[in-house]
Amino acid sequence: MTATIRSICCIGAGYVGGPTMAVIADRCPQIQVTVVDLNAERIAAWNDADLSRLPVYEPGLDAVVGRCRGRNLHFSTAVEAAIAAADMVFLSVNTPTKTRGVGAGQASDLRWIEASARQVAACAQNHTIVVEKSTLPVRTAATIQAILGASRDKSFSVLSNPEFLAEGTAIQDLEHPDRVLIGGEDPAAIDALAAIYSQWVPAERILRTNLWSSELSKLTANCFLAERISSINSIAAVCEATGADVQEVARAIGADSRIGAKFLKAGPGFGGSCFQKDVLNLVYLCGHYGLHEVAAYWQRVVDLNAWQQHRIAQLVVQRLFGTVTAKRIAVLGFAFKADTNDTREAPAIRICRDLLEEGAQLAIHDPKVSEAQIAADLGRDGVGSWQRVESPIAAAEGADAVLILTEWQQYAELDWPALAAVMRQPAWLFDARAIADAPRARAAGLQVWRVGRG
Repeated sequence: MTATIRSICCIGAGYVGGPTMAVIADRCPQIQVTVVDLNAERIAAWNDADLSRLPVYEPGLDAVVGRCRGRNLHFSTAVEAAIAAADMVFLSVNTPTKTRGVGAGQASDLRWIEASARQVAACAQNHTIVVEKSTLPVRTAATIQAILGASRDKSFSVLSNPEFLAEGTAIQDLEHPDRVLIGGEDPAAIDALAAIYSQWVPAERILRTNLWSSELSKLTANCFLAERISSINSIAAVCEATGADVQEVARAIGADSRIGAKFLKAGPGFGGSCFQKDVLNLVYLCGHYGLHEVAAYWQRVVDLNAWQQHRIAQLVVQRLFGTVTAKRIAVLGFAFKADTNDTREAPAIRICRDLLEEGAQLAIHDPKVSEAQIAADLGRDGVGSWQRVESPIAAAEGADAVLILTEWQQYAELDWPALAAVMRQPAWLFDARAIADAPRARAAGLQVWRVGRG
C-alpha cells in the first residue's frame, strides 16, 4: 500500500534544495513543504518580500516561490520541528571535497550528511522516508541506514533520488525532467516518492532502480559530461594550432547520432559545484577498489580542465607583449556559467588568480555576482589588484584587453566601437566563450582571439 505523503522536510536551502522543493510545492499543493537550514541569513533571504533577493538566482524561480510561499512552501531554521512533522525528509546538504585527512583532494566530505542523518534519527516521530538528494559516493545510503537503524523504536526507509539539474535552467529541468531516478529497497517508499513526481512527470520518465545503481548513475552522469567538456577543449587547442575552427568541428561531430551535439562547446573549462567534485570522487572510488587505470583516466579529465584555464591566462600574457604587470584587463563574467550567480569552481577564479599573480589590474563585471562573493573567491592575494565595476564599458576604460569568461547574453551584444574607443591601444579581445561579435570587434580596431579558432 502506497503511503500518503502530507508533509515534507528538506534539510538544506541551497541551489538544489530550494528550487526542488519550490517546484514540488507548486505542483503538489496538498503537501506541506518546509525547507530548513541552520544558516539564518539564507533562510531570511528565502523569506524576503522582495523576490529579487532570493539567495539563489534561477530564471523563473521567483515566480514559483511567489506562488507557493506562505501557502504550502515554508523556509525555517526550526530544523527539529520540521523533521518531527515530516512523513518524508530530503537530505540536500553540501558534500564538498575533503581538504584534509584520508582522501583529501578527492573524497567527498560527508560530515553534513552524517549530521543530518543523526538529526533525523533523533527527531523523527512516525515511519519516515529519508531521501538522498545530495550527490553522494556509492554506498553512502548504507551509512545513513546504519545511523537510522540505531533508533530501535523508530522505522525508516532510505531512498536515493539524485538531482540532474543544470544551473541556469534548473526550473525548466525540474518541471520537464528527462528522467526522475528513484533507487531503493522498499517498494512502498519508492511508490510514495514516485506518486509525488507523477503529479507532473509522465510515468515512463520515472525510473526505478536499486540504491547503489542510483547513487552511481548520478556520479557517472556528471563525469561523462565533464569528460565531453575536457575533450572538446583539448580539440580547441588543436584547432588553434592548425587553423581549424572548433565550432565547425563540433557541429560536424555533433551531427553524428552516436555522439550528439550537447556539451561540445569549447570554453574556459567546467565549473560549478558538481563536475570537479564528482570526477575526483570517482577517482578516489576507483583507487579504493584497486582500479588504478580507471582512476588515472578520470584524473586526466580534471587535469585537462585545469590546463585549459592556465593556458588561457598564459595566452593573455603572451599576446600582451609578454607581460600584464600594471595593465588593466576587463574581465567580463565571473559566474561559472550564464543565468546563475554560482561561482563555485568557476573557471574565472583560476584564470583571474593567474593574471593577478602576473601583476594585472582586473576590472571585473558580472550581472549577478556580488563584490563580496568575488572577494571570497579571489581575496587580495597576488601582485596585481582587482575591482568590481558596474558595466562592461566601465571595465574597458583604459584597459589593454577584454576577456570574456561567462556566456551572458549581454556580452554577445556589446557595442565594440564604444568599448574600443575607451581602451588603450593596441587592444585585444580574448573571447573564451566564442560568443562575441568578432568581426565587429575587429572592425573597431581590436585584435581578436577566440577559443578554438585558428
